[in-house]
Amino acid sequence: MKHSRLILIATLAVALSFVAAFTNASAAPAAKAEQAAPSAPPVEDLSGLQADGSSNVSGNLAELQDMIQAGRVNELRATRNASYGAKLYFLPQEMLYYVALQQETRLWRVVKTQDETRAESVYSQFARKTFELADGEIRRTRLQAQTALLERVIAVSSNRASRLSADLALAQQQDSQVSERQQKLQAESASLQGDKLEAERKLHALQQQVDQLQRATEAGITPVTVTPAR
Repeated sequence: MKHSRLILIATLAVALSFVAAFTNASAAPAAKAEQAAPSAPPVEDLSGLQADGSSNVSGNLAELQDMIQAGRVNELRATRNASYGAKLYFLPQEMLYYVALQQETRLWRVVKTQDETRAESVYSQFARKTFELADGEIRRTRLQAQTALLERVIAVSSNRASRLSADLALAQQQDSQVSERQQKLQAESASLQGDKLEAERKLHALQQQVDQLQRATEAGITPVTVTPAR
């Protein structure tokens, strides 16, 4: 009986050792596969746009500015939207990349890295950022142009309205003068018509007197002087 227990215990120990060996053998390839599998690159948060994770952004700005002025870096890429721009610079002596976001000619943010993939990724994000930032500026520029055009049209229309108003005032003044002249001419015509009728009456009376004098002369009778009525 005791012998049977020893055999059972030995059998259980061997079985447990086989199970442990199988478990270790199965876990080893999984661990190797996990080590061999490339990790996905982390999504970079550029909300703060810190250069290489450091807070020394101003140092990178000044560093890049000095190298640009000295002509030590090569400009590999550039994107421009309104007054905003993104540029990718390369320092060949140290295989360093500088990705810059700028407004006008002023450097705004600079990311410094030796990782080419990261440099290209940051440059793409900066380029998209310039597109977003420029949207308001482009809209403002268009609105300014439209407003200026409307102001020019208003000025031209106002000038034309002033000229037409002056022409109308002059025409009304001329109309008034013409009307007064017509009234004056009508009054003068009426007066002249009266003078004409009076002259015709006098002429008719004189003709009658002449006729009487002519007849009296021909008859040898002293004519009676006829005074024309006034």
